Amino acid sequence: MLRASRFLKKGAGAIARASAAPSHTTTVAAASAMSALRSSVHARMYSYDSRPDTSEKETIVKLLYNIGSKKEVEQYLRHFSSVESQKFAVIKVGGAVISDDLATLASALTFLNRVGLYPIVVHGAGPQLNKRLEAANIEARYEDGIRITDGPTLAIAREVFASENRKLVEALERMGTRARPITGGVFVADYLNREKYDRVGKIVRVNREVVESSIRAGCLPILTSLAETPEGQILNVNADIAAGELARVLEPLKIVYLNEKNGLYHGTTGKRIETIHLDEEYEDLLKEPWVRYGTKLKLKEIKELLDTLPRSSSVAIISAEHLHKELFTHSGAGTLIMRGHRLFSEQDLANVDSDRLRALMMAHDPEIASGAATAASYWQQLAELKKDGGQYWIYGDEPYQVAAVVTRKPGQTVSTLDKFIATKAAVLGNITDNAWKLIARDHPQLIWSVPRTDDNLSWHFERADGSWAVGDNIVFWNGIEDWKQISDLISSKTKAKAASSAAASTAAAGTRAYSTAARRFTTGPTFSVFSGARRGFSTAAPSAGSGAPLRVGLIGARGFTGRELIRLIDGHPRFELAYVSSRELEGKPVPNYTKAAIDHVNLSAAQVGDLARDGRSNVDVWILALPNNVAAPFVAALDSATAALPVDQQPVVVDLSADYRFDKTGQWAYGLPELHRSSLLASSTGRISNPGCYATGSQLGLAPLLPYLDAARLPSIFGVSGYSGAGTKPSPKNDPEFLRDNLIPYAPVGHIHEREIGHSLTRVTKHEYPFNTENPLLVQFSPHVASFFQGIALTLHVPLRMSMSAKDMHEVFADFYSAERLVHVTESAPLVRDNAGKHYAVVGGFSVPSANGDGQQGSVSLAGRRAVLNVTLDNLLKGAATQAVQNMNIAMGIDEYTGIPVQEKPDMSLA
Repeated sequence: MLRASRFLKKGAGAIARASAAPSHTTTVAAASAMSALRSSVHARMYSYDSRPDTSEKETIVKLLYNIGSKKEVEQYLRHFSSVESQKFAVIKVGGAVISDDLATLASALTFLNRVGLYPIVVHGAGPQLNKRLEAANIEARYEDGIRITDGPTLAIAREVFASENRKLVEALERMGTRARPITGGVFVADYLNREKYDRVGKIVRVNREVVESSIRAGCLPILTSLAETPEGQILNVNADIAAGELARVLEPLKIVYLNEKNGLYHGTTGKRIETIHLDEEYEDLLKEPWVRYGTKLKLKEIKELLDTLPRSSSVAIISAEHLHKELFTHSGAGTLIMRGHRLFSEQDLANVDSDRLRALMMAHDPEIASGAATAASYWQQLAELKKDGGQYWIYGDEPYQVAAVVTRKPGQTVSTLDKFIATKAAVLGNITDNAWKLIARDHPQLIWSVPRTDDNLSWHFERADGSWAVGDNIVFWNGIEDWKQISDLISSKTKAKAASSAAASTAAAGTRAYSTAARRFTTGPTFSVFSGARRGFSTAAPSAGSGAPLRVGLIGARGFTGRELIRLIDGHPRFELAYVSSRELEGKPVPNYTKAAIDHVNLSAAQVGDLARDGRSNVDVWILALPNNVAAPFVAALDSATAALPVDQQPVVVDLSADYRFDKTGQWAYGLPELHRSSLLASSTGRISNPGCYATGSQLGLAPLLPYLDAARLPSIFGVSGYSGAGTKPSPKNDPEFLRDNLIPYAPVGHIHEREIGHSLTRVTKHEYPFNTENPLLVQFSPHVASFFQGIALTLHVPLRMSMSAKDMHEVFADFYSAERLVHVTESAPLVRDNAGKHYAVVGGFSVPSANGDGQQGSVSLAGRRAVLNVTLDNLLKGAATQAVQNMNIAMGIDEYTGIPVQEKPDMSLA
């Protein structure tokens, strides 16, 4: 059954990647689109114009851009619109979807129709029929999984099918979408086995004219799965089978099975299977111990179906609420099943069809297509490489829709991805996924380069273990950990012009995160990449030779955060302390630092400016760990001293105070990578404002819910911090004796973090969200200090404009932060003591009010439209020092998590 949730979850990254990635808006944005769609329904209710309103279609298409890039949405829309209307999609809808999620289903179908598409719906009514049979004291009987359909059962089935068909048609028409109920006349059948199953049919013919006439009239065809014999006897047919037989006749691009689980799940790992390429994976998949019973039967049926259809056809198993993301993005949302093509890997050009490979390269390889090189000259280079003792591999598929060339010089262990080119069909068919799977399997250590101007840099960042800017290119690598080796490879890249053409032709097409075979890599030469940057890498030019130590100047070392920064830098493979400044500690040795014996100094703003005058020769990164309203003289000195220097020679400045968190000049990037990663990557000023501790946790707790907020009510946040957050200056708020058995509220209104939370989250909203730049978000924040030393606990009460269940909330957050290594999502509530001393934040304890006190979740009343959740983090680490190191890594072109202890699962005391 499809669960009865009336919202669409995030997916692609929702907003965090709003700044970081339009990706992360995925189906959350579709929910906003649905809202806009429903708003437009009143204007066209029952106005039966068979043609979608042009302006409305444009609006809906623009809303689709929020679940994927503009290029990929338009690409799929053109693809779907290029065939006859009846060849777009056959959608099989289970009865449970109609009973439990009718509004979502009707909205999804209306959405498609508004952009000019005509999905053909075949629905069942199993749960409803069982309920009616039980009420009539008729036992539901099955044989071999098939419902035995006697006379009384068939009579009730006809009533139930007609009733459920009418419900769906009426729901569509209430939304202004023309729909035609078709309860017979399409499927002609013989008895499957009359003695065994009674009135159950086996379809022998499909009358497609009934369906096509509905579409010609501008109506969505809504079919039941009942069939008739040539003599007119009604027979019961399983809806899955009916949808399959209809697909065999119409040969649509998509066959969609809506289910409540949003796809197929791996029986061992529990992860959703994103893509199955039958030609490559089917036989091995059937050998998996968890593939049995219904799963095995389903896979066999789908393979038998796809084997009879063009290779352009595919099956999607998805929930109604995620249908748009599955259809209009490369990354998808459910499980996509296709035949694909068998792939080859050759190490000799003689074994490759050179004519077809040449044609592919001339059409899709920029270097060869432009005439800058020829296929023959490139093949000669490969032959010479092999003659000199090197190796090359050519990967491709049988029809030559995708090809990749990987090279390895003599005596080396690291391979170079030299070319990766693909046709539109390869991208749309996810054939590139399998190609990358083979490459990744054969080459665990791989390097490639991409021009800085490439539109798809974020895609490459997502798939690389690291990167470095070299001139006009970004060099990426996988599986290489030795910095000396990386340095040598980067140096060689600056001299190897040919290598840059490889990834230059590789424009990725968004990827699904999990396959039954391996992680995949989707690319395509001229198509948009899934733009949600899942990892934090920088394109900033290095200040010294690759792998050279990066020197850090720390201003304000006396505080607790300063001490944590010293510990982190001590364990960091690239950073080392150059200066540690503290007025109170001047002349004393720096504790907890083992890389060198250094003493505290007391640097003035003018002295800092003098040290920065030669750019990064003395200090690469300055950290200002000072109280609020103290950093300005140091920043002014740094700006003045480096104003004449090129940007890439100016030292990076990370300010931990609140002084620049509300910057309007565009000079300062806001350093919360999980939500602002793209602006950090794009920043050219080297000025980063580190977020506040409370503000970090609060934003992580609110960001996934931004599309669902009630614009008439404000979120409320109850925060408790350990007394380390009160600083080192003595006061009741950091006096352990005064705090014993005590809790001190302070700044009940107007706390700087209250303003920061709303201000910074507003920057990552979209125009269609309840709160946006025209209607900025405000929050209510009440901080307290407790008797423990470090850590923060937040309880957030979030008013919603729709009802959600706790399970739905957990899925939204888990999906939103699925690729983040320093944010964990849990079902149970996180505790401060579990999180203290850890470098991550934890979001969990999702709750919603009961509907009426009987345990039901998600009341539709105003009071019920509210989410409650908990967030914990260490105020000195993820709330300050750890986050500063994240930002320093990004700014200096280092893997975002370098030097940060990453924990795959959080410590949890509560089960």
